[in-house]
Amino acid sequence: MSILNGEEQSEAESTAESPAEPADPLIELSDVEFGYTAAPVVENISLSIAQGEYVAIVGPNGSGKSTLMKLILGLLRPDEGSASLFGEPSHTFDDGARIGYVAQHASASKEMPITVREVVKMGRFPHVGFGMLSADDHEIVDEALATVGMSDFANRRVTQLSGGQRQRAFIARALAGEADLLVLDEPTVGVDAESVDAFYDLLESLNDEGITILLIEHDLGAVTDHAKRIICLNREVYFDGPTDDFVESDALARAFGTAATVMGET
Repeated sequence: MSILNGEEQSEAESTAESPAEPADPLIELSDVEFGYTAAPVVENISLSIAQGEYVAIVGPNGSGKSTLMKLILGLLRPDEGSASLFGEPSHTFDDGARIGYVAQHASASKEMPITVREVVKMGRFPHVGFGMLSADDHEIVDEALATVGMSDFANRRVTQLSGGQRQRAFIARALAGEADLLVLDEPTVGVDAESVDAFYDLLESLNDEGITILLIEHDLGAVTDHAKRIICLNREVYFDGPTDDFVESDALARAFGTAATVMGET
């Protein structure tokens, strides 16, 4: 028998039936415009990316992809419009531990005389400051190495790794930092085809575990095989939606200004 009176029971039932409020987007851009000179590099950009999405940004060279990434990360501030990251203005967001960034080539790592384990440990530094890593921190590092399949390479110097292995090491660093958002800027440039397939399998498994993936990629075939949503850009957005819809659309040809296809060279 219910111990609630009629009014209380009605309110409880109403609350139970009400859908949960949608979570705030991780990334939100509204009417963004930016240019390094008087001419805009990107304009009229509005988009929203929610927790758990796997989004790829594609477009021809010079289309503004890297500029858009910098606006999203707060490295640039819009001339017009607004950009937010985790609910804060992107240019003032300072909780870097929530973002894992993997650059093209990870070129700086090629000259670093440090081991893979030392690279991954860097992901813990925002959490411990100037203190020593605890046993729990070391366990998180080991788990990150295992997740990306780099445990056997933990004591190898980064300079001795292949391109694909270096990228895995930097993803492990992001995982060790317990990042909510993984941002990758053409991470497979110079990586052999077999390693590319394994790399994208890894990203897909990380996304399945709830990590949000934002990717700039030139390999349209890989993008359409793995990403769940595509933003096609050439200064402005030509397409933003599910991958299957993108493949069936003419957005690629319109953005590239050619008869480009997903499987062909662009």
